Amino acid sequence: MKITQLSVFAENKPRYIVAPCRLLADAGIDIRAISLAETLHFGVLRLIVSDWRKSAKLLEEAGYVVKPTEVLAVEVPGGPSGLAGVLAAVETTSLNIEYMYAFPFGHGDKAILVFRFEDLDAAIEQLQSAGISMLAREELQER
Repeated sequence: MKITQLSVFAENKPRYIVAPCRLLADAGIDIRAISLAETLHFGVLRLIVSDWRKSAKLLEEAGYVVKPTEVLAVEVPGGPSGLAGVLAAVETTSLNIEYMYAFPFGHGDKAILVFRFEDLDAAIEQLQSAGISMLAREELQER
């Protein structure tokens, strides 16, 4: 259920996400999900890719600082209730969501939310007990 995401750190300047994305594309690596966050001087490009080990190696060899992180991918119904349902499952707990992002492809009208929880194992247990569906890495690769 845990999925490895890569966080790529780069200087925040024009076109700074072009080179790492092109590097992965040229290597035949598929970017399944992407999120970009920034500060004044640096950006964090978060990627879920078809081959995270190969991607990390390529990016590091190109001079990027890369940090693999485990996240959860949760499949939810599309529309306003999807995110609300996941949040309701954790709102009465002490689980801390460090960040999250979404992408719209799933089966039919479903979306996929990616969560980074402070305590991933506790989050898995809580979400499972609430009947919330999480995707394994292989399932995410198929979508």
